[in-house]
Amino acid sequence: MIVGAGFGGIAAAIELRDHGFQDITILDRAPGLGGTWLHNSYPGSACDVPSHLYSFSFAQRRDWSRLCSPQDEILDYLHGVARDHGIDRLVVPGSTVTATTWDDEARRWTVTTEEGPAYEADAVILATGQLHQPAFPRIEGSDSFEGHRFHSARWDHDYDLRGKRVAVIGTGASAVQFVPEIAKEVARLTVFQRSGNWFLPRKNRPYPPPIKALIQHVPGLQALRRKRVYYTGELLTTGIRHTRSVGRLLALWSRAFMRAQLKDPDVRRQATPDYTFGCKRVLFSSAFLPALQRDNVELVTDAVTGLAPTGVVTADGTLHEVDCVIYGTGFRTNDFMFPMQVTGAGGRELKDEWAAGAHAHLGIAVPGFPSMFVMYGPNTNTSGGSIIVYLEAQARYIRQALAQVRNRRAQAIDVRPEVETASDREVQSRFAGTAWTACDSWYRTDDGRIVANWPGYMREYEARTRALDPAHFEFIAAAAATTSEPEPTTRSQPHA
Repeated sequence: MIVGAGFGGIAAAIELRDHGFQDITILDRAPGLGGTWLHNSYPGSACDVPSHLYSFSFAQRRDWSRLCSPQDEILDYLHGVARDHGIDRLVVPGSTVTATTWDDEARRWTVTTEEGPAYEADAVILATGQLHQPAFPRIEGSDSFEGHRFHSARWDHDYDLRGKRVAVIGTGASAVQFVPEIAKEVARLTVFQRSGNWFLPRKNRPYPPPIKALIQHVPGLQALRRKRVYYTGELLTTGIRHTRSVGRLLALWSRAFMRAQLKDPDVRRQATPDYTFGCKRVLFSSAFLPALQRDNVELVTDAVTGLAPTGVVTADGTLHEVDCVIYGTGFRTNDFMFPMQVTGAGGRELKDEWAAGAHAHLGIAVPGFPSMFVMYGPNTNTSGGSIIVYLEAQARYIRQALAQVRNRRAQAIDVRPEVETASDREVQSRFAGTAWTACDSWYRTDDGRIVANWPGYMREYEARTRALDPAHFEFIAAAAATTSEPEPTTRSQPHA
């Protein structure tokens, strides 16, 4: 059973099918597959990682329209990959999973959905990711606002922004993409910023015909470009890990780029970050900063303290009258699969196990939750590469785990507590002295524990997940009531 039909769920299903695991079901609460690329359809939505790296290594395309593909093109790609591998037929859309429960006697999982059907499974893969639950800020008086409101991850395409006075709360990665687009059509745009961002350039124009021809027809060129982007991402991670050397050089590059883009000294002062380069997500855009200097755009850095019937109130007492408020406030990244109830062996609750911050061996396996695996789990986000690299590595690791179960004629596999504890301790220790610890960010919990990011490089994570060590796990025998030779696949069947 796989929960989530985004890149992670699709990657896991393909890997399992390619290695003999045929009985697979993918549940997703959305009306179709695509994950975050189905929901985030706001104007300008695109990946900020070049498409030849933000795509599966086994399903490379040479006909991307530009360096960083737009949302609809990525969604089309994911549909195509799923269709080519027969995975689209495994997806059960409109299925909101409310609980996954391990049965100690039957030694299987029961997966319950809000819509009614329940499923039994030998293994559960939670591929819900970190970027699927929109985060709405707690703002006093929100319900009193008489205008229109929506979150960028649930864009209201029926609402016409043309000629409207619009407020954007938040200046994260999503806002950086849609602000330049809507600024062209609204009457007035007020952007409320809590803190500035570090920017690096990204001119994402469509490929000219000669470049497209080279990519499509020169053997090895796309593979070479992919490798180049891979190591460029590793360089960014180097800058985050080594703030006084490479990080300082990257900060100088970013500052020079931002200064060249921000001709208005007041806007430059407001938009320039005051924290260490790489502490928060570094953003790639050559359009956002110029958009802040348009005649119809105002950047406000006073804190938002409330909403009134006619607009947004800031800490200086100013009422900014607007017709529409758009929340560009990101996602509840540290909630992972919650509020889903996940109950493991002995009735233990995952929410209790993670009360002090989420943790898992290699971000995948949690002790006491047999044959349950997490994709894009704790400490597997990347600040300088492509999450697709991590997802492919996780899919291979999970497949190895289930192959071990099958080959040993066991019922389930459970990571040893001491292995996971040592793994988590080592991961957390590697953050010391890096930019990630230099400020508060969505990478961290309220008490400062970093639960989102991997502390090293893509190549390190790939190496650590390349070969599963059976000694790191316990193997659970089949229950006495089952057949003598159980088949521990990802079988999932509705039951009454």
